[in-house]
Amino acid sequence: MAGESGGVGADEALSRLLNGDKRFVAGKSEEPQGAALIERRHALAKDQKPFAVILSCSDSRVPPELVFDVTLGDIFVVRTAGEVVDEVVVGSIEYAIEHLGTHLIVVLGHQRCGAVSAAVSGAAETGDIPKVLKPILPAIEETKGQSGDRIGNAVRANARDIAKRLQSTGPIITPRVESREVKIVAAYYSLDTGQVELLR
Repeated sequence: MAGESGGVGADEALSRLLNGDKRFVAGKSEEPQGAALIERRHALAKDQKPFAVILSCSDSRVPPELVFDVTLGDIFVVRTAGEVVDEVVVGSIEYAIEHLGTHLIVVLGHQRCGAVSAAVSGAAETGDIPKVLKPILPAIEETKGQSGDRIGNAVRANARDIAKRLQSTGPIITPRVESREVKIVAAYYSLDTGQVELLR
C-alpha cells in the first residue's frame, strides 16, 4: 500500500479526494483499521509519497484525513486558522512539491469558519490573533455587498485568493504551476453535509 500514493498526477489526485469525500458524506469511509492500519504504518516508516497537499483550517471539525477518507501517508496536511499563509506554510508546501513529488494543492475553506467570522465582525482580539485575521480582510472587502451569507462568501473568496496567491509564490511552486506539473484548487467544506465543493 505504501507505494500507492507515489507518482499520482494532479487530476487523479483530485478525483481520489472527491471520491473519498463522497464516501465520507455517505458514511461509507474505507480507511484501513486494525491490522491493515498497522501494516500501512510499517510500510511508511521510512518514506512517504503523499498524493496531495491540503491547506486547511485548524478547526477541529474539519480533519482532512476524515473528510477525504484517506489514511496514513496519503496527504500532506498544513493547517492554520483561516488557512492563513505565511513563510512557514509556503515552505511546508514547497517541501511536499520539491521533495515528496506531490502535484496537487487544495486550499480548503469551510462553512462558519471562526477566523473568518471574527474578521467579518471586526472583533477586537488580543495576543497574536489579529495577525491571523489581517490576511483575511481582503476577502471581506472583496465580498462586501454581495448577496447571501456574508461569512460564507468571505470564506469562499479567502480560499480562492489564497489559491491564486500560491500560484505566483516562490521559485518552486510557480514554475510547476506554469508548466501544469502542479495544480492548485480552492474548495469549500460544508459542516452541515460533509460535502466538499470545488470553487471556480
